Amino acid sequence: MGIIPLIKFILSHPLNKKYKIEALFRFVKWQINTRLNPHPVLYPITNKAKLLIQRGMTGATGNIYCGLHDFNEMGFVLHFLQPGDLFIDAGANIGSYSILAAAHAGANVVAFEPAPDTYSHLEQNILVNKIQDKIWSYNIALGSVQGEVFFSKNHDTANHVLNGTDEKGIKVKLEKLDNFSEKFIHPMLLKIDVEGYETEVLNGAAGLLSNDNLKAIIIELNGSGNIYGYNESEIHKKLISQGFYCYQYHPFERKLLQLDKYGTINTIYIRDVDFITGRLNEANKVEILGNKF
Repeated sequence: MGIIPLIKFILSHPLNKKYKIEALFRFVKWQINTRLNPHPVLYPITNKAKLLIQRGMTGATGNIYCGLHDFNEMGFVLHFLQPGDLFIDAGANIGSYSILAAAHAGANVVAFEPAPDTYSHLEQNILVNKIQDKIWSYNIALGSVQGEVFFSKNHDTANHVLNGTDEKGIKVKLEKLDNFSEKFIHPMLLKIDVEGYETEVLNGAAGLLSNDNLKAIIIELNGSGNIYGYNESEIHKKLISQGFYCYQYHPFERKLLQLDKYGTINTIYIRDVDFITGRLNEANKVEILGNKF
């Protein structure tokens, strides 16, 4: 993201609308400090969750500029999940969602991250939050079969499975989500952010999708599936056939808005709206950057 779009994103973010000057100050301060000190900085996201973040982590730094990079979806995680729930994080990156789920909401987490360097950051974030007993983490890719794939490197949140054999990539183990079914007895929420490989991940998760305990899915459908020859509208049809429907969540109002089609970035699919609405309405308030919601 270029500097102008980034600043527009920061200023338009829901958690910054009342505090735009402070948001710009955080941005400038981060840019200066990370040039002087390139080492990771421990940054509090909520009063219970923190992240080790360093320059170049484009997704994670959004949490510094804006409190919650993905406000609607992360707000949903904070309001929906409860202690003892199971959250499955497919494409965990450094753990922004996983840490919120485990450290703040108290949920149990199964997190998958294929990129070795990124996985190392995920492990560090688990350690600094002292939640090793709540998160099972795996340094593997997910797909429809078992085997190996080549994975890109040095692209931060945009790392992805490479087509064919690519010497510039990293060979990583490939597994099906359903192979971890012994840990998925009572799955509550699934997040999938795998840069276009969502079709393959879901094809390896038929058992998980048919588990009635799974109430919601957060998935990124931004057209990246085209690089693998997939039409992401087929994912939408698959999820609808399993009883899920598209929603957008508004954390300030605690309202779910049903959508006619999936969004261009993240979409929340829900199949037990009454159950979820009850939880959202009962959840404790969260305070981030002076905002209580």
